[in-house]
Amino acid sequence: MSAADFLDLSIQIGLGMILLGLAVAFIRLAIGPTLADRVVALDMMNITIIAFCGVFAIAIDDPSLLDVAIVVALVGFLATVALARYAERYFERENKTPQSGGGQTNGDGHD
Repeated sequence: MSAADFLDLSIQIGLGMILLGLAVAFIRLAIGPTLADRVVALDMMNITIIAFCGVFAIAIDDPSLLDVAIVVALVGFLATVALARYAERYFERENKTPQSGGGQTNGDGHD
């Protein structure tokens, strides 16, 4: 087996595994069940798309795809940060419960 054949085989295996990871992440994105699962799945899909761009750039010998991968990484980072902020606020709203009883406290937190 020559070096070129080994590289072609490695690229094909790599692309197949990246697509498998993308499919698994999409399944997790679709079935959830929680918001945190969906955020992590979306981040994983972003990372696998970046990896696909890198491996495909090697396969077709076109380094301009690496610029695409950098842009996808930056946009994906911003999306992950925005979704994390949304999830944080969502969980804060869900965990806040109004105080019941309406009684007065004596200032130290005890009734």
